[in-house]
Amino acid sequence: MSNESEQDDAGADPSLSVIVSERRQLINVGYRLLGSLADAEDVVQETYARWYALTPRQRQAVASPGGWMTKVASRICLDLLGSARVRRESYVGEWIPEPLPDRTEWASARAGGAAPDPADRVTLDESVGMAFLVVLEAMTPAERVAFVLHDVFRYSFAEVAEIVGRTPPACRQLASSARRRIRAAQAPAAPVAEHAEVVGRFKRAWEAKDIEALIGLLDPDVVAVGDGGGIVSAALRPAVGGEVVARGFVDIVSLMSGMTILERTVNGQAGLVAQRGGITETVLAFDVVDGRIKHIWSVRNPEKLRPWVSG
Repeated sequence: MSNESEQDDAGADPSLSVIVSERRQLINVGYRLLGSLADAEDVVQETYARWYALTPRQRQAVASPGGWMTKVASRICLDLLGSARVRRESYVGEWIPEPLPDRTEWASARAGGAAPDPADRVTLDESVGMAFLVVLEAMTPAERVAFVLHDVFRYSFAEVAEIVGRTPPACRQLASSARRRIRAAQAPAAPVAEHAEVVGRFKRAWEAKDIEALIGLLDPDVVAVGDGGGIVSAALRPAVGGEVVARGFVDIVSLMSGMTILERTVNGQAGLVAQRGGITETVLAFDVVDGRIKHIWSVRNPEKLRPWVSG
């Protein structure tokens, strides 16, 4: 009887439609704060659980259910960011944020009736570019939360202060420090068409095992990072230098027979996907500066490839 009553309360909850509609916002906030789609989805579920742990009277007293949920989700993310640093100290090899496919590609991949994935609820813009997310990883948890909420989602510093437990002026300083980190770490991004052209040329040179062509596309100080998570093979440390990286990629395509390389959108930018037997095994994101590839991020950890493998 009590279960029926609870269901009736939920059904009669006038804010229910608002709560459901906030799911996209919460996924977007969670992914940018954590760099992990799986963790963002867990944060959303925990936020919903806390909302429905309130009594009907308490829920009715919340003036803005959406604002309440964003605040709670952000606080959960702040706690997770602190513990994530400890977890990643024991992570096998390099840790790279979870790559996202283009929403239209994912929608077509699940057209056969599979359950919707949170990947198709993430807005792809410059704030989810792999280079941007990697810089966010170097920030303190408070810096990251203050910067993302204020600069990306346009929350006031007063609102951010409530979440991080600091004063508005302190949050302003946190966001300013985060901006300095970004300016110091990121060169101006290449135009979309130029980025796609360079990635396409890299694909063709890689398929042809043309080391000289690859070296010509790579910045002399290029850094290639792989993430296998200890589950599949990947270099434990970054490869540095044009010739080293070029030869490494030629070795990969030589050793992995039957590999197909596809051009795909990765985190809103041109990237590559390596498949064998129609199954995605690697997703590559690129940072192109002045017509050359400055960084390559190669994600092989299958736990980070759910949206890609499901397709």
